[in-house]
Amino acid sequence: MTSELKNKHLSTIDTAVKALHTRSFFAQYPENPMPEIYGENADKEGREKYKAFLNNKFTELLQENPTAWVGQEESPYEQQPLGVKYPYFSVDTLIARADEAYHEWRKVKPADRAAVLVESLERMKNRFFEIAYATMHTTGQAYMMSFQASGPHAADRALEAIAAGYEEQTRFPEHMEWEKPMGKYNLKLNKSWRAVPKGIGLVIGCSTFPTWNTVPGMYASLVTGNPVIIKPHPKAVLPIAMVVAEVQKVLAENGLNPYICQLAVDADDHLITKELAENPKVKLIDYTGGTEFGNYIESLPGKTTFTEKTGVNSIILDSVQDLDKVAQNLAFSLSLYSGQMCTAPQNFFVPETGVQVNGEVVPYEEVVQKLADAVTGLVNNPKAGPHILGAIQNPATSERVKEAASVKGKEVLSTCDFSNPMFANARTCTPVIYEVDATEKESYSRELFGPVALVIKTKNTDQSIELAKEMAMNYGAISCGAYTTDEDTKEKIMDEMSLAGTPVSFNLTGGIYVNQNASFSDFHVTGGNPAGNASFTNPEFVIKRFTWVGFREPAMN
Repeated sequence: MTSELKNKHLSTIDTAVKALHTRSFFAQYPENPMPEIYGENADKEGREKYKAFLNNKFTELLQENPTAWVGQEESPYEQQPLGVKYPYFSVDTLIARADEAYHEWRKVKPADRAAVLVESLERMKNRFFEIAYATMHTTGQAYMMSFQASGPHAADRALEAIAAGYEEQTRFPEHMEWEKPMGKYNLKLNKSWRAVPKGIGLVIGCSTFPTWNTVPGMYASLVTGNPVIIKPHPKAVLPIAMVVAEVQKVLAENGLNPYICQLAVDADDHLITKELAENPKVKLIDYTGGTEFGNYIESLPGKTTFTEKTGVNSIILDSVQDLDKVAQNLAFSLSLYSGQMCTAPQNFFVPETGVQVNGEVVPYEEVVQKLADAVTGLVNNPKAGPHILGAIQNPATSERVKEAASVKGKEVLSTCDFSNPMFANARTCTPVIYEVDATEKESYSRELFGPVALVIKTKNTDQSIELAKEMAMNYGAISCGAYTTDEDTKEKIMDEMSLAGTPVSFNLTGGIYVNQNASFSDFHVTGGNPAGNASFTNPEFVIKRFTWVGFREPAMN
């Protein structure tokens, strides 16, 4: 390690730490893929580099002697295999290499670790475009979302974790002379403290956001001195493989063991996640995915876990100033990436008495129809629809949309044939809306992942709030949107949903949506309901990855 790297990135780390405290807007990595920011040929070169990976071995990783080369990815846009093969290693090999690397990495100073990791993000920045195309063709996200979510937004979330971990490890002095007055003399002790990392970290990725959901836990463990094994979803490996490769290169360039950060992929006929998770040397587990497997992860003894699972997100409609703008905003939130976001709204609570619009009541039926019309208008807009909806990552999601007809309710909007003008074979599915009575709790008390919306007719706004809170407390929620022009109602929603550990976005109508979270400002998941037990990035997200250990001895006079 050289001081040059630390000096290079110290101001970035300090600025990021300040942003954590102020919660104001801060973005180290520009989200707009403009040529003047990233280079005139950045997009073209990124696309070509992505294509060069297809039907080839991914050889960038500094992980030697694989036992096989495996790969299972396919493009939701082309419904063809990518043909990328990754090095496969046994769990024993991965664990042994991580254990050896642990004893090197834990002795590196927090400031030096932070500098190495920020350097890896700078290298990642140079690959945002190829990562974007890799994300498109593994997740089905549209191009702009793929670029922003897997590139700059993910890098900012990683930087946020680095800053939080760095701050917590440098919060207290490394050593000091402690002196206690005892009357005629003073008792003096030399005291020192070490932030001791807990051990090997395992990060289990998801199929829809392979970098955005992976890098916070990955970098939080790394900055606190823990080696990590990154286990991506077998259908979405390439985007995070590039990130791991850049981390390994920076480690090696600075004389450090590249096995501090390893990629672990499933064999074609053998899933290794449980074997890794249950290994006694794995002490930290970050997980994003379904609730059933997430509950299993949380139940493992001797592990510190950080989970993001499924949730049932609600919209509460009470009173608005412009119903058309509200409907358009909600239609976008529902349609964005075909509802395949953990923050996408599902349950829309609307009073049977209607919604107040500037003092006048708009009947319930008209409110529901405006929402359906807004979704239809968005889907049928040839300039917007394909770029908002993207493609469906998993065929099971398409089946879920068809099965939504089994809910006990009335169909308001059915899915329609939708073709992507650039990808004729794209797996697509437009949003469906069903109307459900408030008494049919079984229909709306589970996550229907994908482009499925349920309108729940309630007696009044108080019942809407009560049900949204109940859903969040019992089944989890990651987001909530509320529309009211009444301050007392707003305060009640804030109070009730805060007790359910659910953040609320009020009265969104313009270019910001309930789905979106901003690095350094919004906490993603609260850890306060069944949707997950962790929140990135709050202090607990990093503090639980290491232990403070103190040493003392009498001071020599």
